[in-house]
Amino acid sequence: MDCIFCKIANKEIPATIVYEDELVVAFDDMYPKAAHHKVIIPRKHIATLNDLQPTDEALAGHLLRTVATLAKQLGIAEEGYRLVMNCNAGGGQTVFHIHAHLLGGRQMQWPPG
Repeated sequence: MDCIFCKIANKEIPATIVYEDELVVAFDDMYPKAAHHKVIIPRKHIATLNDLQPTDEALAGHLLRTVATLAKQLGIAEEGYRLVMNCNAGGGQTVFHIHAHLLGGRQMQWPPG
């Protein structure tokens, strides 16, 4: 498979990994949009949010719990942070492997863009 996020999860290409376990990997975004900008991916390749299956519910929940854990570790949980997940090209998805962007360390604006 020619997926950049699968290659990061498999350590075939370098990334600054900040957290990993048997289900998910988190790393620094290459083009950060905030003081703290992490990308959290499942190890399992799932192209879009639309492709999630009922059997992926525990994985999706684990990904969200990982976001909360990282926010606490980064010291941004109490002040607040933003979680972004894009779906398909019209929603801004550029890598077709589901992922969450954790952004914090600055005041977020609304609407986001």
